[in-house]
Amino acid sequence: MVNRVALDTSVIIEYIDENSKYRDQAKAVFSAILSGFLEALVPHPVLVEAFYVSARIYREVGLEDYMDRAVSLVEWLYRHPFITVLDGGLNMALRAGEIKLEYGLALTDCYVLAASKIYGCKALFRKPEREILKRIDLLRKNFGIIFLSDYA
Repeated sequence: MVNRVALDTSVIIEYIDENSKYRDQAKAVFSAILSGFLEALVPHPVLVEAFYVSARIYREVGLEDYMDRAVSLVEWLYRHPFITVLDGGLNMALRAGEIKLEYGLALTDCYVLAASKIYGCKALFRKPEREILKRIDLLRKNFGIIFLSDYA
């Protein structure tokens, strides 16, 4: 059985940004995904966020084809055999909404946590951000949340 992980946008961005702090950790995660040892679950809102964040990064570094590169990234994520994009449906929406209500996190983070709960896997983020830090112990207990920064 293949292990699964629900991926946050921040992990995808760490992977594409050659100067990112946790790039080695993100590369290790993607190496496991690309080799089929790990299945990545990507909630649909993460795909949206990956598009606009990567487009901004590509534009900021001066790439004229920044939109095409962002589209290519999202299409690659969407079509990769070991990455499952979760459209969500009612169950995912309700679970993400409950998490938003309970923890007050960013909506995309709520979708990642909902996916981890529904599919019984870890939720992987870059590092604990301010909102997550406020409830880190509870989030680790209830969702098995992990961070690239845990392995730096």
